[in-house]
Amino acid sequence: MSLNEQQILDIFLKTDALLQGHFLLTSGRHSNQYFQCAKVLQYPDYTSQVCSVLSDYFKDFEIDTIIAPAMGGIIVGYEVARQLGKRSIFTERENNVMSLRRGFTLSPEEKVLVCEDVVTTGGSVFEVIDIVKKSGAQVIGVASIVDRSNGKVDFGYPFRSALKLDVVAYLPDECPICRVGKEPLVKPGSRKVS
Repeated sequence: MSLNEQQILDIFLKTDALLQGHFLLTSGRHSNQYFQCAKVLQYPDYTSQVCSVLSDYFKDFEIDTIIAPAMGGIIVGYEVARQLGKRSIFTERENNVMSLRRGFTLSPEEKVLVCEDVVTTGGSVFEVIDIVKKSGAQVIGVASIVDRSNGKVDFGYPFRSALKLDVVAYLPDECPICRVGKEPLVKPGSRKVS
């Protein structure tokens, strides 16, 4: 049985994974909410339940490999791959460039599903898509636990998220939280932002 969006949101609230405050997102934008998926993914049972929404959607697609950007997408990609019975690999940054490392490769014509934890602007996913295309492999679709854009990001492939929300994100010079000045800006994710 797949969870509905309210049940998934309840898991985020139960695990304190939906944070409120003043956050610097990987995109460089500011927001009053942050999804710390790692707090959900620390529980294998919740991880399995949430990722089943993604694997159920893609179960009839022809897929050889699941690929995910480090750091946030690794567990999501692994669990979706486990549920689909597929290989799981990941990309990571080296000198600020997303790349395949650790001996991971993609073969020409290999069919690949890209998995991520949270999509805001889709930057990391677009970088992974580019890696897949340059290898000659074929992108089949994109999956994420959370779509903060509420469907506004178009990857050009089937895209399924377990939870879709329209979370406000401000350009730094337009951020009302900064203007008030009472809430410190926090960067909770794994990726450094310049």
